[in-house]
Amino acid sequence: MPYEGEFAGYRALQRLADTERVKQLLTRARVHAPASSEPAALPAQAPTADDALPQFVVAIDGSQSEVDVRNGYPGAKVGYLTVASVLLDLEAVNSLDERRPADPVEFRKTEQAATIDAALPGSNVVTRTHTSARVAFREEVYDVFHNGVVDSQDLTPLLDTYEALLALKPRTRPQVCPYNLDTACEEHFAIGHGLSSCACTLKRSVWSTDALRSHEAFRDTGTNGEAFGEIMQVWERVLLIHLLRAFERGDLLGSAHRLAFFLDGPLALFGHPAWLSAAISSELQRLNAKVRESTGRDLLIVGVEKSGAFVAHFEELDKSETAGTTRFAPRDYMLLTDDYIKERIIFSTSEKRYGLDTYFGRKFFYKTRSGARIVASIPFLDPKQDTLETADISMYPAFPVTCALLDKLVSSRFPNALAPIVSAHAQAAIPLHLGAKVLEQLAKALMLAT
Repeated sequence: MPYEGEFAGYRALQRLADTERVKQLLTRARVHAPASSEPAALPAQAPTADDALPQFVVAIDGSQSEVDVRNGYPGAKVGYLTVASVLLDLEAVNSLDERRPADPVEFRKTEQAATIDAALPGSNVVTRTHTSARVAFREEVYDVFHNGVVDSQDLTPLLDTYEALLALKPRTRPQVCPYNLDTACEEHFAIGHGLSSCACTLKRSVWSTDALRSHEAFRDTGTNGEAFGEIMQVWERVLLIHLLRAFERGDLLGSAHRLAFFLDGPLALFGHPAWLSAAISSELQRLNAKVRESTGRDLLIVGVEKSGAFVAHFEELDKSETAGTTRFAPRDYMLLTDDYIKERIIFSTSEKRYGLDTYFGRKFFYKTRSGARIVASIPFLDPKQDTLETADISMYPAFPVTCALLDKLVSSRFPNALAPIVSAHAQAAIPLHLGAKVLEQLAKALMLAT
């Protein structure tokens, strides 16, 4: 490890690149031709949308940060999480488009934003009468969902939606007691709803959110970005399902075709809470069956990726050997199959389908009418759609409207970006200096512990 402020110089980096061991390793590594040099799969023109675009778009994005705090213990940290949802009125946007140049004040009125946030204990922050920072973290995660009410008209907390998904978790493999990492308790049991207790003689508190297992990524010292990141991705995706269930409670699923949902990142869950992916897929299929029966249309949900291997591959794939041209024409798409992903993007020889345990949707590449490259995901809304074997787009009735909506929502502020996601990220972005809110919540927690 370097000293603070010490960085490797150019010579050290060059020596590393030139070392014989690196060269030998690279000679053993698998090499594939550049994506642009071979037409492994050809793009196709997106079908024209016969249905009207939705009237409203909801975009969801989250942000996390970790800050140092002073509580008398070295390395004490607190995690701060924010999830933002932005409601965009497309009809109002269309009206302003007809009267260009649009008044910036009036344009801002087309968006409404809401945020929910939380402070979570990090390393060396022990609240109330808990015996470790990890246990404090576990209870605060439960409180985040228990106290998470996103609509003043519908006071149902996020915990209600999370526990509905928890009920769909298979119970064939009970998890180890959440206190295992603190006291080596070897009990195994299925986590129930609400507050329960460990099966051992100590009967210590167990919370329903312990089923997420993110506390297993929690570290007693140093950063806890992994644990905080897992909770944030769960929060974003549970919020999506929560809003749809709120529509169901209000008997509004018949109006769901007027609304589209955009989620920052793929339609997937990674890490310890990955089991939620299958539960979310089941719940989406249940809700979509009601929407389809009422409207004859599918829910419109899109996950959008801004970086990563798929984004890099799409950029490389779009290159053409002819100067000034690209392989993808405007409105071209490519629906990615399991074989293509394993051969060209994430190398694998496994017979197990790519993303089987983590994804509740499948990826596609799309070049918008304006030329932006979008890497997106569409959900599995019925059992027939739950496949990566074929590139038959007719299985996904909402795909034509999805592409038309991507054409409409391309942002001019950033390359290959969508305006609602940009707005949601701006609302969720956490400033470098968080102000008093985190410290206020931390102070309250610490006072309860005294």
